[in-house]
Amino acid sequence: MAAQHAVDQADIRQLIDTLVDAVRAMDLDALRSIYAPDIVTFDVTGPLQRVGAEAKLGNWVEAFAAFQHPLGYEIRDLTITSSGGVAFAHGLARLNGTLKNGASGGGFWVRFTGCLRKIDGQWLIEHDHASVPLDLASGRAALIREI
Repeated sequence: MAAQHAVDQADIRQLIDTLVDAVRAMDLDALRSIYAPDIVTFDVTGPLQRVGAEAKLGNWVEAFAAFQHPLGYEIRDLTITSSGGVAFAHGLARLNGTLKNGASGGGFWVRFTGCLRKIDGQWLIEHDHASVPLDLASGRAALIREI
C-alpha cells in the first residue's frame, strides 16, 4: 500500500509538471492529455464555471491569445493528498509574460486547487479552481504581485 501511494504521488507530481510545461509552451494538446473529459473548472476569468475538457481548454486559448510566446508559469508550495483513486493538490500559481501589445502582463499569484481521479490507470484533473483573495471594502480582487 505504501509503495502504491508513493507511485501515485510521483505520478501526480509528473502530471502537474506536465501542466506547467504545457502552459509555458502554449501546448493545447499536452494540456488536453491531463484533463478528465467531464472536468469542472472555476477559473479567475468568467464564466463562474466551465464544464468539459474543451471548455477548460477555452480558458487556456483565451490566455494564450493575450500573450506572446513563451509564457512564464510556475506552481509553488504544491501539496498533494491521495487515497485510492482520488487526490487533491493545492499550491500557489503564477502566470506571467509579455502581452501581444508588448506590455508586461500577468505576474500575479492565484490560489490553485486541483482535484484528480485515476481513470483507467491514469491520473487526470477532474476539477480545478484558481482564485484570488477579495478586498471586502472595495469589492475588488486583491492581487498579490510577489510572495
